[in-house]
Amino acid sequence: MSNKCNTCPSNGGCGIDPADCGTQAEKSLVGSLNHIRNIIVVMSGKGGVGKSSVTGLLAASLNRAGKTVGIMDADITGPSQPKAFGIRNINLKATEYGIIPPATGMGIKIMSINFFLPNEDDPVVWRGPMLAGAVNQFWGEVDWGELDYMIVDLPPGTGDVPLTVMQSLPVNGIVIVSSPQDLAFMVVKKTIKMAQKMNIPILGLVENMSYAVCSHCQEKLEIFGHSQGAQVAQDTGIDFLGGLPWDISLNSLVDQGKIEDYVSEDISKIVEQLIIKLP
Repeated sequence: MSNKCNTCPSNGGCGIDPADCGTQAEKSLVGSLNHIRNIIVVMSGKGGVGKSSVTGLLAASLNRAGKTVGIMDADITGPSQPKAFGIRNINLKATEYGIIPPATGMGIKIMSINFFLPNEDDPVVWRGPMLAGAVNQFWGEVDWGELDYMIVDLPPGTGDVPLTVMQSLPVNGIVIVSSPQDLAFMVVKKTIKMAQKMNIPILGLVENMSYAVCSHCQEKLEIFGHSQGAQVAQDTGIDFLGGLPWDISLNSLVDQGKIEDYVSEDISKIVEQLIIKLP
């Protein structure tokens, strides 16, 4: 194996002949030119709790607050940010500073593995080292430029990709997403303990699908169980950032690729807290 592979994030797992690969020294210079003030990682203990939706909503709300924002879609095997923001059929371009990330209508920069696939529903069947390599390349070989906030959408759990992100990126804080079910909170505690063991600050817990609002009488319905977010946060010694409702209008906008059109007082209050913690 070439000496180039020794320092490459993919470490020979990319399938590219080392003789055809550009020098890693040049690649390292690319990432060093980016200036990203805050990196917020969005994690969940298990899938299906709306982690990716929360990521998109946080990014859009930060943008409305006048911040420059980027999203790294690090859920390599289940990328959803391009769909949520309506970015399709992209021909990626690059400069000497790296790959140019596509931007949403509001100007949020996004990098996702879906931009490299022939079809958005093509699977990514990779083992852990290649997944980790892709995340490192999204960080070091993309022309992010100047950002106030980068939001990283992680896959659920505590596997290779979350570990790579927390060890390789200068993460400023973690937002943990869960839902009211006992099972979800049992698993999310594993995520909290992982972050604490790695000495990365936990910015707080968001309870997604905390309730639904009846369209006729406006009563709050706890359709997924009694809200436990505040109690779990207290028990684990972290802040409770707030609860978000299950909203059919949000589901519809995500399906249409228009998540940026969703405005919520609840998400705005969460973002206000994040800006105080990481100005």
